[in-house]
Amino acid sequence: MSSRNNRPSAVALGCEGTVLTETERAFFREANPFGLILFARNVGAPDELARLIREFRECVGRPDAPVFVDQEGGRVARLRPPHWPALPAQGLIGALWEKDPERARAAARLLGQAIAATVAPVGFDVACMPVADVRAPGANEAVVGDRSFSADSAIVAELAAIAEKSARETGMATTPKHAPGHGRAVVDSHHALPYVNASIPELLDDLRPFQALTEAPFWMTAHIVFEEIDPGLPATMSTRCLEWLRAETGYRGLIVSDDLAMNALAGAVEARAATARAAGCDLLLYCPGDAAGSAAAVAGAGPADDRLIEAWDRWTQARPKTPQLDAFHIAAELWALVEGGAPRPAASV
Repeated sequence: MSSRNNRPSAVALGCEGTVLTETERAFFREANPFGLILFARNVGAPDELARLIREFRECVGRPDAPVFVDQEGGRVARLRPPHWPALPAQGLIGALWEKDPERARAAARLLGQAIAATVAPVGFDVACMPVADVRAPGANEAVVGDRSFSADSAIVAELAAIAEKSARETGMATTPKHAPGHGRAVVDSHHALPYVNASIPELLDDLRPFQALTEAPFWMTAHIVFEEIDPGLPATMSTRCLEWLRAETGYRGLIVSDDLAMNALAGAVEARAATARAAGCDLLLYCPGDAAGSAAAVAGAGPADDRLIEAWDRWTQARPKTPQLDAFHIAAELWALVEGGAPRPAASV
């Protein structure tokens, strides 16, 4: 995987802007993070974005270093018009199921293709999608809401599996989220730590979509305390919870933390990282791009282990080689299914 003798760190880090600063370049060369995750603040014109991704890979000396992006459709989309198409939220596809399940299946398939066709041309190879959370009554709609396909776990399981497989077969590694389920949270884990006191049978129902997503290369954790499993630690930090997650789903892939900078987590960044690794996270995300926090995340995470390196090597060697697809035309077909009309003109999507 690496052209260097030093093993990469078990973190994917953010950066500050649309170009790497000299300080960031020097840090990435020295710290050798496993990957990069980019946000709206990093997204300029397509050629700028592609150059940023290339520069990161040049710094770490690994042309296959994974670069992640949250691209779900709806309100969580880092790549937006006019350079990239707007895509419907998963909730609109779930609503379509109520009228026509077959059209909803087709829409989920197009969503996966459209996301892959949007992010791949500029150099991304991991899309953090689909949202596999099941909406629950009384939960904070601002946290999950229409990001979820449905309040019915069976519908979420089927549509999430279709969208994930479609993206993966289009050559995009995927990161379903947020295991073991974020749909019951009443507070936003960006701001505070949610506690969920659901019963084990209820939590097992929330796991149903993840049981349909075991071929995905990565799963992303939830910064939530599930009191029936481990009342003392959020899932990201809980060995008991992550072991339960794997045991109940049979998942053998890689577990990546949600952003360690989120306020749901307590303590210094280095301690957060060390605890999450010890709990069973294979890869950690630290997203703000600040120098001190990034250095602390690297220190706490330690080096990537063979499991992470070998799994990513297997994916890069086996990933489907597909022709470049027109994201705008796929998006037009998708909106036509969701809205029940003729495809939108590609230029206006």
